[in-house]
Amino acid sequence: MSTATTAAARPRTRKARKAKELGTAIPVTAFLWLLAAVYAFPILWFLLSAFKPGSELFQYPLSILPEDPTLGGFEKAWNRFDFMLYFSNTLAVALATTALTVMASAMTGYALAKYREQRWVRVFFICLLATTMLPTEVILSPTFLVIRDLGMYDTFAGLVVPSILTATGVFMFRQYFLSVPDDIVEAARIDGAREAGIFFRIMLPMSRPIIMTLAIFSFQWRWNDYVWPLIVVADERKFTLQIALRSIVGAENIDWPLLLAASVMSILPLVLIFIVFQKYVMNEDINAGLKD
Repeated sequence: MSTATTAAARPRTRKARKAKELGTAIPVTAFLWLLAAVYAFPILWFLLSAFKPGSELFQYPLSILPEDPTLGGFEKAWNRFDFMLYFSNTLAVALATTALTVMASAMTGYALAKYREQRWVRVFFICLLATTMLPTEVILSPTFLVIRDLGMYDTFAGLVVPSILTATGVFMFRQYFLSVPDDIVEAARIDGAREAGIFFRIMLPMSRPIIMTLAIFSFQWRWNDYVWPLIVVADERKFTLQIALRSIVGAENIDWPLLLAASVMSILPLVLIFIVFQKYVMNEDINAGLKD
């Protein structure tokens, strides 16, 4: 009798538990959707405004949907604004910096993780992390003086070199390489592998999730960088996209259709990169190849 009663009570307990979980999940889900809508609404308005003619942008009452959609702003941005030149400049700087940042951060992080027997290595790592507490504005002036004295002012090298090594990237790689057992490195050394071969053929392929994550962040940082290119680059033909967009804004007159269209075109690479590479970051098994 007691066994039958217990068996009958189990489904009711499960239903009550599911009902309780559902009652908790619905408000949380609704709040998250509301929060997503709050963030998405200005972005949606911005995207749709790029297809409006100038006369519609400030008419009253305001309308989110364009009444007379046009591609005039995009055509003007592509032809008159010389969008392709600034786009290629920004793409070259972002790709070069990202590749060098990933490689330099991986090598530094590996050295700090696997050659930490000496005390000065740990001290160096702490000093490197301490640089993250310094605002960018604090080091702008000395960095500019160094770049100028090295003859890299008004060059693409002046945009790339100061941004290669980041404390964030070094920290990410160091923490990952610390999770890799030292036995793998020792086994490779016993098999006759050299230090460079261990890094490039074993450790670097294993850190692919970190590579993808840092690559996305680095590309985004360099693509959206505004202050440093504004200081270092003087030749208009070497402007990056963010500096060129700022040049559209005049003292008294702003071509809003051109500015909105060019801004929409400038964010497309970031959206494309996130869509393509997010699966490598979110679905990658970060402990692949390691035994428990």
